[in-house]
Amino acid sequence: MSTKILVVDDEEDVRTFIKAVLVKHGYEVVTASNGVEALETAKAELPALVVLDLQMPQHTGTDFYRGLHKDKRLATTPVIIVSGLPGRQLAVKKAAAVFDKPIDPDEFIAAVEKALASAG
Repeated sequence: MSTKILVVDDEEDVRTFIKAVLVKHGYEVVTASNGVEALETAKAELPALVVLDLQMPQHTGTDFYRGLHKDKRLATTPVIIVSGLPGRQLAVKKAAAVFDKPIDPDEFIAAVEKALASAG
């Protein structure tokens, strides 16, 4: 069984690109387009990692992050931030990694593997 990763971004092209990169490297990917949908998906799917945009309608990435950590089953799930938002490194206290958009696929996969290794 492959490792499940939740990709949360309101831009469909970004979700599609990140999903393609992750699938190419053998990961199972579920996606969400806003924070509300993301929290529901995270609770249902229990992903091993979350890739999170910060600026979204219907719950920001920061709101989602707070909700994620209120659920005991998800509280230790590592989060990688992918955002063009200024100050993004300050929005999530314990981000496993922070990337500007657009991402470099090789650097991104290296960060995903490192986050998963340190979580498990």
